[in-house]
Amino acid sequence: MEAVASRRLPSPLLLVGIALAGAAVSLGIGLYASEHDPTGQSILGDGLFFTATLNMKAWFATAAGVLALFQLYSALRFYDKISFPREMPSWLVNGHHVSGTLAFLLTLPVAYHCVWALGYSVDGPDNRVVAHGLLGCFFYGAFTAKMLFLRVKELPGLILPIVGGLTFTALIGIWLTSGLWFFENFGFPSF
Repeated sequence: MEAVASRRLPSPLLLVGIALAGAAVSLGIGLYASEHDPTGQSILGDGLFFTATLNMKAWFATAAGVLALFQLYSALRFYDKISFPREMPSWLVNGHHVSGTLAFLLTLPVAYHCVWALGYSVDGPDNRVVAHGLLGCFFYGAFTAKMLFLRVKELPGLILPIVGGLTFTALIGIWLTSGLWFFENFGFPSF
């Protein structure tokens, strides 16, 4: 009779530590943004392809949101929650990784401008801006936790889908409170 190899789960302390690292990133960004005196200056000035930084931010956030939708699709395909296409394409894993990396990279200049030029305050009259700032901080914390959880061998089954789902939800919430708001108020396509 062959001995069945037992599955060795990671230490609960490791999992809690990763969650705390994500929380620390969220808190750190939020504290810095709230304490930093906003410069009020654009990171790019007006020019390049976009007529203003706000336009660039709306389009970068939109592109990141579209890539996040592909992330969701490909993750659902990996977990066999959807079966389209019937045969999983060999490029889907790499496509998932590349789309996630690109989505993250697209958020960086947007977040940098939000934190550096605009700052963050919960005292503002606009609940959309408050929600946007909270979602932004949460997104980077969730993303940090997701990236760290990916390195854990024998991760309990639901952790990665939950953290990935929270990261996705935060990014879509960021887009709803920024990109969609911009297009509704300034018109589409507004380059």
